[in-house]
Amino acid sequence: MNNKQRSVLLALLLAGAAPVFAQQEPVAPPPSAPPAAASAPAAPVQWSSLSPDQQKLLSRFGNQWSTLPPERQQALARGSQRWLGMTPDQKSLARQRFDQWHALPPEQRQALRERWQKFQSLPPNQQSAVRQNYHRFQQLPPGQRQMLREQWHNATPAQRQQMLEHSREMREKRMQQRMPMARPPARPPH
Repeated sequence: MNNKQRSVLLALLLAGAAPVFAQQEPVAPPPSAPPAAASAPAAPVQWSSLSPDQQKLLSRFGNQWSTLPPERQQALARGSQRWLGMTPDQKSLARQRFDQWHALPPEQRQALRERWQKFQSLPPNQQSAVRQNYHRFQQLPPGQRQMLREQWHNATPAQRQQMLEHSREMREKRMQQRMPMARPPARPPH
């Protein structure tokens, strides 16, 4: 396995979070759904505070809105605001992803949720590295991506660990090569 394949293998490992990487950065929550503090409980969102367009979009929740948990109300308010800001093409893509998500078996959805939570717990620089690796992986020809997937799936846990360690080493080498060389201190004149 050459170095390029090994470095791309890390991208394969993290490809399970592919839908996440392809999405745009989250849109700021609407004024009707203020962000909750980490330790404070979520504040409920009043139905009347939603725009008419949001109310129309969320009409199936209208009668039960007040019984929904505040976290759910906030998520629906943010999601409706985001949906209303999408172009028709973005909406079409979102519907496709939604359909793909619901077609997955429950255990696969749970595994993806766990990977997403793990990704979210990474520091921003590591999240960025994951996104970059994913995009590099997507640039490979389909045959090479398939070969790397097969190598990963056929590897033992020890071999996978070796692949990951090698990938980290290669990434560190690339980072060092990108850093400008430190100049030696100037010698004082004699």
